[in-house]
Amino acid sequence: MFRTRAVLLAGLAVAAVACSDRAPTVATAPPDTAVPPGVSPGGSAPRPERLARLFARALQNPTFRAYVKAQLDSSPYPEHKIQLQGFLAARGRRALHDLARENGTTDDDVTREAAAAAPLEVYLPVAAHRAAWTGDDNVLVATAGGDHETPVAFSPDGRRTLLSPDAPPPTPVLAVVPVETNFTAPPRALCLECDGTGGGGGSTAPLGLFMTKAHFVDDFEGWLKGKPEYEIHILGQSGTTDSLTDYQCAGADAGGPYAFDQNENDWSGSVLLFSQRQLDDYKAGHPGQSVRVFALEDDDTACKIITNKDDLNRLFRVVDSLYTKRTGGRDSTTALGKYFKAAKVVRNLWTLVASFIKTNDDLIGTAVEDQVIGAFYSGYNWIVKGPNNITNGWLKLEMR
Repeated sequence: MFRTRAVLLAGLAVAAVACSDRAPTVATAPPDTAVPPGVSPGGSAPRPERLARLFARALQNPTFRAYVKAQLDSSPYPEHKIQLQGFLAARGRRALHDLARENGTTDDDVTREAAAAAPLEVYLPVAAHRAAWTGDDNVLVATAGGDHETPVAFSPDGRRTLLSPDAPPPTPVLAVVPVETNFTAPPRALCLECDGTGGGGGSTAPLGLFMTKAHFVDDFEGWLKGKPEYEIHILGQSGTTDSLTDYQCAGADAGGPYAFDQNENDWSGSVLLFSQRQLDDYKAGHPGQSVRVFALEDDDTACKIITNKDDLNRLFRVVDSLYTKRTGGRDSTTALGKYFKAAKVVRNLWTLVASFIKTNDDLIGTAVEDQVIGAFYSGYNWIVKGPNNITNGWLKLEMR
């Protein structure tokens, strides 16, 4: 059960202004002609359009606007997010009553609408909008079922428009989108500088495979979904099958030495990807097999790969064929030290056991050692190859 607590912390407004992760650009709001209500193209989750419209119309009431602004400002979660269903139920269902009253409907109607929707979060995804919105009625409520879809927006008087999927409008936008945040976990410390260098690991981390630098060529995230949530996954053989499984995730919600928070295209720090014990156990259970280092931008459910298995298969198949299956990695120890070196994927391990279509994660790519590819980036040693062998980034991996 998701829950939201309003924690009054001094200086949150200042932090929101400082965390200027995106600058607004002008975008037009074309008339309602392109996308039928509630329908999301590409097989992603349905848009909660009616719920967004109910929320927008409730913002006609200045008391409700002030309440929403206060809850957003006091949220301790990244980008000052609140969980919508929890927000509606909190404080004796105060917000739910407001939505029903301002829309001329019943509490039961709003309750059914919220219960029928996927878990949703509400926030201002553009940092400049967070800094600019004072709680006035110059605001839009927008929603989309999947990343990079055309957002459908509603003004407080109920007018429906379509926004550009590529750039936010000058008017502040409240997003009502599928949950990316783990609201059940203790919130991470609020960002004060947002420079993309949130580290992980630390001096108490066990020995193993570490990442110390990462660069990605894009953020792989539409503006309505806010900051990117990069994750690195270690994939390997599932038992004795011809399928892959996800052995370890490193990301913002991974916890312990596997936690790192990359909010920009570049990151540096220290985060454990796979411990020495995990490496040893994998080699013992899967003689001759290597592991894959796989990068994605998470769109739904932290540290779980949720995607179309055909897209994943195609990515691995192309990259494996181009680099003679030297697309995995194994640790080794020589007289000069410990290394994580390219190794062959000796079987066609392509399909993830638990992959399925929901709100698709963006598949950034599988890492291949630079010496195998024959391309080099100063300060990095593994290159992230995405669909159609596109270079989507590069990593610095090292053994300790």
